[in-house]
Amino acid sequence: MIFDLLRGGFELTDLIGVLVTIPVVLLSLSFHELAHGYVAMKLGDPTARYYGRITMNPLKHLDPIGALSMLFFGIGWAKPVPINPMNFRNPKKGMALTGLAGPVSNLILSFVGTLLYRICIAVCAMEPVALQILGSRPLWLLVLAIQLFLWYFSYMNAMLAIFNLIPVPPFDGSRIFYFILPDKYYFSVMKYERIIMTVTLVLLFTGALDKPLSFATEGILTVFHFIIGLVPFL
Repeated sequence: MIFDLLRGGFELTDLIGVLVTIPVVLLSLSFHELAHGYVAMKLGDPTARYYGRITMNPLKHLDPIGALSMLFFGIGWAKPVPINPMNFRNPKKGMALTGLAGPVSNLILSFVGTLLYRICIAVCAMEPVALQILGSRPLWLLVLAIQLFLWYFSYMNAMLAIFNLIPVPPFDGSRIFYFILPDKYYFSVMKYERIIMTVTLVLLFTGALDKPLSFATEGILTVFHFIIGLVPFL
């Protein structure tokens, strides 16, 4: 992101990448947090609604430090949606489902982005016909810009889904992990929660987990492309 841009030298293509990334981050994080709040409300907890968090307004969701971290390092976070597990019939299950809602929402966005990206690729492959439809070269260039946006959109949402499924706090994966963890091991793990969280965050910010996260992200996108590729003209 911006940190890599400054470290590697300023180039126009890098600047374009950052400018495209900003709306992707705003949209993706907002939808992610909205999904948490919406599922919690459906399960009986209206806390997120009371705090105005069931919205796509990014100002309601963004954490300033998390947003800057996303832009500078490619790793960031939004303000957690307030949830009261006591409002759930089954608090442990309710927390797991609300935790799962965020990554699932990003996978949905990633699939939609991949689908639209493939449609743009198909349009670009029919350049003479496309130019007649669009009417001018500037509009054709606009299609290429949209194609770049969709690539970032699909990739970053797949990455956010994988990133948030890491099974340690404060990530959503911890809620799912604690739900499937047998009760006899739960308190043993909780004793070392802070240590596990600190070690994981250090690994993330030092880039030690970059390759596994990238591998998983590309794996998801490969599956999406395979599914979409079953459609003849895509």
